[in-house]
This record gives sequence, structure tokens and C-alpha cells, in this order.
Amino acid sequence: MALLKYLIIGIYFGIVLVKGEVVSWYRIQEMFHLQSPYMYLVIGSAVVVGIITVLLVKTFALKSFGGEELNLKGKPFNKIGNTAGGVIFGFGWALAGACPGPMYALIGAGYWSILIAVFFALLGALVYGYLKPMLPH
Repeated sequence: MALLKYLIIGIYFGIVLVKGEVVSWYRIQEMFHLQSPYMYLVIGSAVVVGIITVLLVKTFALKSFGGEELNLKGKPFNKIGNTAGGVIFGFGWALAGACPGPMYALIGAGYWSILIAVFFALLGALVYGYLKPMLPH
């Protein structure tokens, strides 16, 4: 019952994603074919909101709702790993027509075929978890 507020926020966010056409396969296809600026504007506005939020957190030393200090330190850049991961992520996004997060909103909207992409996204996460100790740092 304590987590109900997060479920409600998640459902609301999913509705916003579906109604804003951010999870629309056609909108994503337009983006990858450079036919419409819509998705670039959505992503760009999310980046701007993120930058402002990080600046506010750092400027005012804001804490989480639970009172914990927020650690906003970046991760080290790994040229090969970041490039390979970005390419794999981009191919998956282009093939599935959905970024991993909004895939669950698509399930909620009744697009059951996205379950194939969810399965392979979870399989990819499992394989990565298994291979991570063997990968270069």
C-alpha cells in the first residue's frame, strides 16, 4: 500500500507518454528518418529539464524524499563500451520502435507485440549481468 503512489505516478506517466505520442512507432520512425523534429524536441526538452534539475540539486544540496544525500557523480567514460552499448541500444530502439522505458507504456496501451521486445530487452540485461565481470573496465 505504501508503494501505491508510485504505481499511480507510473500509470499517469504512461498515459502522458501514450497521449503525447512519445511511444508511437510512427513518431520514432519519423525521428530516425529525419522527417520530423517532434521527437528531437521532446528529447531536447527532457535534457533541458534534467540539466536544470541537476543544477538545482547541486546548488541547494537537495536531498531525496527519504532524507538521503543525492550522489550525482558521473561514471567514467569507456570509449569502446559506451560506443558499443550506444550502437546496440540504438539498433534495439530502431528495431523495436520503442525505447526500453516506454515499452511498458505500450503494453499498458494494448500493443501486445511489444512483449517480444521486452523479452529480448530483459534477456539482454541478463546476458550483460552475466558477462559484466568479464568485460573491460
